[in-house]
Amino acid sequence: MELLQHLVLGFETALTLQNIAYCFIGVLVGTAIGVLPGLGPTATIAMLLPITYGLPPIAALIMLAGIYYGAQYGGSTTAILVNLPGEVSSVVTCLDGYQMARQGRAGTALAVAALGSFFAGTVATMLIAAFAPALTAFAFEFGPTEYFSLMLLGLIGAVVLAHGSLVKAISMVLLGLLLGLVGTDVNSGVQRFAFGIAPLADGIGVVGVAMGAFAFAEIILNVERKENRAAFINRVKGLWLTKQEFQEAAPAVLRGTALGSILGVLPGGGSLLGAFASYAVEKKLSKTPQNFGKGDIRGVAGPEAANNAGAQTSFIPMLTLGIPATAVMALMMGAMMIHNIQPGPSVMSSNPALFWGLIASMWIGNAMLILLNLPLIGFWIKLLAVPYKVLYPAILLFCVIGSFSINNSVFDIYIAAAFGVLGYIFAKLHCEPAPMLLGFVVGPLLEENLRRAMLLSRGDASVFFTQPISAVLLLVAAGMIILVTLPAIRKERDHVFSEEES
Repeated sequence: MELLQHLVLGFETALTLQNIAYCFIGVLVGTAIGVLPGLGPTATIAMLLPITYGLPPIAALIMLAGIYYGAQYGGSTTAILVNLPGEVSSVVTCLDGYQMARQGRAGTALAVAALGSFFAGTVATMLIAAFAPALTAFAFEFGPTEYFSLMLLGLIGAVVLAHGSLVKAISMVLLGLLLGLVGTDVNSGVQRFAFGIAPLADGIGVVGVAMGAFAFAEIILNVERKENRAAFINRVKGLWLTKQEFQEAAPAVLRGTALGSILGVLPGGGSLLGAFASYAVEKKLSKTPQNFGKGDIRGVAGPEAANNAGAQTSFIPMLTLGIPATAVMALMMGAMMIHNIQPGPSVMSSNPALFWGLIASMWIGNAMLILLNLPLIGFWIKLLAVPYKVLYPAILLFCVIGSFSINNSVFDIYIAAAFGVLGYIFAKLHCEPAPMLLGFVVGPLLEENLRRAMLLSRGDASVFFTQPISAVLLLVAAGMIILVTLPAIRKERDHVFSEEES
């Protein structure tokens, strides 16, 4: 009964004209970003963060959330028609989706991707509504000791599930933690690592780091890539499924939804991990695994359901515990802090309209995305024809204006440009910037809770092991480190991510 009352409040908030408009803008922009290869939701949300300064908090979060899960929908269009993942989690969709397009079944592939995504998104949002109150109530049992251990577990999870080298992922997290130290110490008032530069006294802004490391760097990388779009845009017809295709796809969608919903909650998991796991499961369960990679509808249905379910459930740790599971969730936390909202369990009690309005908007956004994807497929196909050389100068100009508008400071543009160069270097060195952003956002909170815990225990570090919840979290973190260093696990991990890069 209480859940029903909360959902009524959520829909009352989400169904205002203003919030519906921003939800539509979010899913529209998200779909467009997903269709256009080379940007992705992280870079786009980083670019649009400055705009949220002038928006009401709930409208800003609804729009940013719409961009995130909207990009999961749009990414499938490019993957199927052009064999280029518009969004990183759509890498798996390329394997069978593009082959279906080559066989004249592009319409079927697009239909199963959209319908599977809608079903998965709807179910995952129901899970958020059902489990968020219980997790929030549990989070109120946490003190500084437990929060420190939880954040440490989150960072270790991000390292373990990051792409590529484990050593590089650890280095990126540590770099993010160090960057988070820049600024004025809130306890002593002493400036740290400001080097006499006045703008650095307030610390480095999350917008500059994210916009540079993701948006600027992505633009540079895409400009140097050779543009090649062998699109099967003239074969899009029959945007529906036959009875046999539905029977083949439905079980894959159900399994993908379940896998994505679970894996999306894990730190560093998000939508990507679920998509890869779903494809592996479908191929394992199939009686004809040799058909995968040759246009098997299950190779599209399962991963597309999984990546959308994962995108939705990645909101759970951010909303209930204040822990970002992915780089996008770190940016969502940044948007909340911009509006003086402390992410975590207090959001539900202090601002229930925002909490439940955001959840209700996900149902509305998923319904909008069905209308945007299938009926407007002709529009998205035309968007694919826009050359990169036209897009990127406009995007770069928008980024520069956004960086300047935060504080009306040219220094913020320099910060974004510096991290753009760093992001480009990281890409060349195969270092993923997402762990750095997670470390940067979580770092100050980690330090704050560490200090509080040590003050309350009068400097006794054993408190982290004598408190039951904290001890369990630290044991899980240690177990993850031990597990990922085992030779068999490391070999399998490197094999999965080398397949993704190829």
